[in-house]
Amino acid sequence: MTDTSLTIENILAPELTLCRVSASSKKRVMETIAEQIQQHDSLLSDTQIFTNLVARERLGSTGIGQGIAIPHCRLEGLDHVVGVLLTLEEGVAFDAIDNQPVDLVFTLIVPKEATSEHLELLSQLAEKFNERAFCDQLRQCTDAGSLYRRMTAETS
Repeated sequence: MTDTSLTIENILAPELTLCRVSASSKKRVMETIAEQIQQHDSLLSDTQIFTNLVARERLGSTGIGQGIAIPHCRLEGLDHVVGVLLTLEEGVAFDAIDNQPVDLVFTLIVPKEATSEHLELLSQLAEKFNERAFCDQLRQCTDAGSLYRRMTAETS
């Protein structure tokens, strides 16, 4: 698992990049994420993913402010990191640190054994999402293809 460094570019699949998703609640966002991952990899359980995401969320909200959330969890039996990017049609309450609704969600599902690589990815994500102009560009995307390209474009 360590022959290539983990980057956003090599964990996010175009099929797991969704633009302007309709979701009425934080719970619905988590269900959508779990369903999408299970559709992408039928060996993974959407119920287990959802349960693990919710359990992690109970420890403290992954809403980092400015409309952004980075839900994440570990998953037994997973042998690679899975990323999911969603923009939401309308912001939903996410118990974010600034109490603002969330409309930009990047989810990270990592193997149960993952440690420093997991933290490094979270750090990369937080750094990218800290750039307001970058987030604005993501929010302006109108289709999954352009959203994927924008998220995985190398910063120059």
